[in-house]
Amino acid sequence: MPAAKDPRPCSIADTLALVGEKYSLLVLREVCLGNGRFDQLVRNIGAPRDVLATRLKRLVDVGVLEKTAYSEKPLRHEYRPTPAGLDLEPVLVTLKEWGDRHLNPESPPMVLEHVCGHELVPRVVCSECGDEIRHDDLTAHPQTPGWTVAGPAVA
Repeated sequence: MPAAKDPRPCSIADTLALVGEKYSLLVLREVCLGNGRFDQLVRNIGAPRDVLATRLKRLVDVGVLEKTAYSEKPLRHEYRPTPAGLDLEPVLVTLKEWGDRHLNPESPPMVLEHVCGHELVPRVVCSECGDEIRHDDLTAHPQTPGWTVAGPAVA
């Protein structure tokens, strides 16, 4: 049984440990938009250069971004998403949609157009039945021994 002070084992917490630092998802946003050069990232994110360099190194080290030379003289690099980084793009799109709906409903700062030509409004659906996910339709089943939905199991 987990100790009383141990937090719930959680993939959300594990993911945030990798990409939850300030500026990390904004770096990924810019790289997914095609802005992977350091000066572009500094300008578009507003992060201090030293902080940005640290975030970029971390994202490369954990396999979310790759660093590629685009100039030999002088040596310059740009950052591109890896397959793991691209797997985070739906998270960015969903966060953007939440912000558009709840923070900027009158004037969203950016619109994403899908290849079909329409504005993208993301929805999370079940991969089996195709139904849109609603809170009331979900049932959690903790897989870590000693944990229940309410927290640590009582001995």
